[in-house]
Amino acid sequence: MGKSCILILLDGLGDRASNTLNRQTPLQAARTPHMDRLASLGSNGIFYSIAPGLALPSENAHFSMFGYNQNEFPGRGYLETVGAGINPGTGSVALLAHLAWVREHNNTLTLLQHRPDAGKEDLTILLEEIGSFKSENIIISYHQTEHLDGVLVMDGAVSPSITDSDPLIINYPLIEVQPLNNADPLAEPTAKALKSYLLHCYEKLNNHRINRQLRERGAPEINALVTQRAGQWQQVQSFSQRWGLRGVSISSGLVYLGMASFLGLDTIRITDIPDPGRELAERLKLACDKAKLYDFVHVHTKAPDIAGHSKDPRNKVKALESLDQGLGKVLDSLIDDDIILVMTSDHSTPSDGPLIHSGEAVPFTAVGHGICKDTVSAFDEVACANGALGTLNGSDFMNLVLNWLDRTKMQGLMDTPFDQPYWPGIREPFKLK
Repeated sequence: MGKSCILILLDGLGDRASNTLNRQTPLQAARTPHMDRLASLGSNGIFYSIAPGLALPSENAHFSMFGYNQNEFPGRGYLETVGAGINPGTGSVALLAHLAWVREHNNTLTLLQHRPDAGKEDLTILLEEIGSFKSENIIISYHQTEHLDGVLVMDGAVSPSITDSDPLIINYPLIEVQPLNNADPLAEPTAKALKSYLLHCYEKLNNHRINRQLRERGAPEINALVTQRAGQWQQVQSFSQRWGLRGVSISSGLVYLGMASFLGLDTIRITDIPDPGRELAERLKLACDKAKLYDFVHVHTKAPDIAGHSKDPRNKVKALESLDQGLGKVLDSLIDDDIILVMTSDHSTPSDGPLIHSGEAVPFTAVGHGICKDTVSAFDEVACANGALGTLNGSDFMNLVLNWLDRTKMQGLMDTPFDQPYWPGIREPFKLK
């Protein structure tokens, strides 16, 4: 087997300058000698998964990096449902859903808390109340994925073209479920059925004895379900058909496992651990072994993103320094003529301010045989901007990977009836008879 690419994807790595860190980003402020060493060995740049300023969720950013258009995207609800081992039908609609505490106010429901504390026994009893529902010819089923999180599957004549009900931030009213502004005739009955189900959930949960007891004690209640990111299966080329590479994803989140499965990459399900550095080191050791069998190995860690969501830049500095220590334990084994090593992120997660994700660039480093060494000596959002690769976006990524793996096709050659970006293509041998 020839060269392989290992992609180290540090989720939510990028950030904004923070006054807490003397106008530096967490990556600039963190002590990261091993990431810096990697940057000094190769070519660097800054990366936007789609375009500057767009605040992307991880799933859309990954989808773009893997060489797919956003109009091919099936929706996070669908991907997470597949990642959980639930296989919705091709016409089903799947949504993310989680339990919340709401209160009636001015003829609406105001969100007071996401995912309130709940004992396992109480939660099991409450979930039995909302497990299934039918509205005319649409059947809705709730599937628990992790504690208070789950997915909804809607079956029947349904459409994913509906709004979220989850406002994301507390002390705001839930959002009315409506059809999107398009011509899909199934969107309106889908929205109506989902609204009926959410009202059913509120009625069942709010009046349940468990919540009455919580109310009497003044404790947060578990009395509503909120939804977002509806999705539906789409027909797309597999990763191997599109890029001519056999790929595998080493990850833990349901959405990444679901995306890999949807695109035809093999999956290795890993359990998260509290130590980000040890977690990354273990995943990279596994990646070194898998690089002997696969052309493309996706190694994912959520640690920077989780730290960013804490809204304390110092937490993100600690996470980054831990990841750097983990990288240092295996870095020498990753520097190999048969390995193209890429380290970057999918998006920025600001550790300060109101935004969940933001549109800043993330650093990008590539090291391997044939990749030139530029003058960059630090891995961060500013230093990498001076690198040889310049500014990159998602549509560049897989073409660069093919090029570094010596698999890119010279434009104009046609070795297959359909133009493919990789060479050699899956060609039909010339026959004498």
